[in-house]
Amino acid sequence: MVVPLETVDTDQKIKKMEAVARLRNLPTSPRKMRLLADLIRGMEVENALNTLKFSTKHPSVPLEKLLLSAVANWRVKNEGVDVADANLFVKTIFVDGGRVLKRMRPAPQGRAYRVRKRSNHITLIVDSRNATTAVTENENANIQA
Repeated sequence: MVVPLETVDTDQKIKKMEAVARLRNLPTSPRKMRLLADLIRGMEVENALNTLKFSTKHPSVPLEKLLLSAVANWRVKNEGVDVADANLFVKTIFVDGGRVLKRMRPAPQGRAYRVRKRSNHITLIVDSRNATTAVTENENANIQA
């Protein structure tokens, strides 16, 4: 299959506009972290940062740092482009379960209960709305032509 050179160029531009940040083995339950992830999914970066800054949930601090890291990664990939003009948003965020530490807690009558200390992995992808709309317009033009 022969791919036109123009589509290869636009695919590379799309990948260049995305930035990924990952946080591994954060000692918080994935269920608690997913509550925050669902809150900021699809939001613009500024709104997401404000939401996390004033959230009372304890995992909001590492998630805020991760979002700032993703923005910094985007800045490195796209030198010469202003972040304010790029109109960044949280394209994808997902939380996976990480390593589970198993500990024992004393129980009545000489028994022991198992305590499962959970951790999680977070993957956050930041993208520019301007790039997404430009690519959509190019695809529409190709379809009409």
